[in-house]
Amino acid sequence: MYRIISKNKIAEDIFKIEIKAPLIASKRKAGQFVVLRPEETSERIPLTIFDSDICKGTITVIIQAVGKTTRKIVSLEKGGYLLDVAGPLGNPTCIEKNGNVAVVAGGVGTAVAYPVAKAFREAGNKVIGIIGARTKNLVILEDEMKAITSGLFITTDDGSYGMRGFVTDALETLIRKDTVNEVLAVGPVPMMKAVCDLTKKYKIKTIVSLNPIMVDGTGMCGACRVTVGGKTKFTCVDGPEFDGHEVDFDELSRRLRGYSDMEKHYIGHKGCNLENKV
Repeated sequence: MYRIISKNKIAEDIFKIEIKAPLIASKRKAGQFVVLRPEETSERIPLTIFDSDICKGTITVIIQAVGKTTRKIVSLEKGGYLLDVAGPLGNPTCIEKNGNVAVVAGGVGTAVAYPVAKAFREAGNKVIGIIGARTKNLVILEDEMKAITSGLFITTDDGSYGMRGFVTDALETLIRKDTVNEVLAVGPVPMMKAVCDLTKKYKIKTIVSLNPIMVDGTGMCGACRVTVGGKTKFTCVDGPEFDGHEVDFDELSRRLRGYSDMEKHYIGHKGCNLENKV
């Protein structure tokens, strides 16, 4: 059993949860994730490790309540318990001193981008952050990203906060003004694809963190398979990060939509649904 140390709402249906997990806290690296299960009959929910505190023996995750299991997790209060927290899983981000790094995040993908951006800065890189959201009240972790970047741009689809437009608009403006040696993109698949289409034109190395359907997180089930460079990869053990210019985003989109009708049916009937990693 894993005790919840704190829980804070940071946006509509989005929560920051700190969990007592000393072994995971001592081992985790930027880019890795955990798999949570609140009860014996619950789904296994993969979530990126947002942060950790070795002294306190805790890890922190950001979770959006979108289905039965995530809603169950966020319903737990401080002092409550999760049945399982497995990790750290996945490969850590390859952090090198490359110069100027742009970290581009869409929606809850900011929770995935934060620890990687922090690691890039600690390695001596200049990190520029770009956060995108549909509207102002869905912008998350602005202060945290400002603290670890040399500059932060915010875009909203409706223009309610920051720059009106998409993250690609801000990224192209940045590329034209300054040298960008590497880009990390994480968020909705259409956003990551658009970023990769842009950076490919400028021949800029681009890494994406993928979030396909995942079950066991150890490479046995094969549910998280993706095609990268024409080869089948398993996100949980080969990723979650890949060369964005080699990812088959169209196939990934089709796979993510594969259970959409079933999800709507189960949510409508208060049953279980399939959910993906943040």
